[in-house]
Amino acid sequence: MSIAESTITCPKCNHVETETMPTDACQWFYDCKGCGALLKPKVGDCCVYCSYGTVACPPIQDGNSCCS
Repeated sequence: MSIAESTITCPKCNHVETETMPTDACQWFYDCKGCGALLKPKVGDCCVYCSYGTVACPPIQDGNSCCS
């Protein structure tokens, strides 16, 4: 069973926010609630949670090689 929450840290303003991740898909964009920056995944990552979160997205946690 995957962990449903991840804490995202904005690389621009360091704002921290805990969010519930979608369980069946990757999230490619995230609006920072601190500075309003639109976060996108880093090169090689499938989603914003894998790039900026404390926990990888559920599809990755479940052992899938990429998100659909």
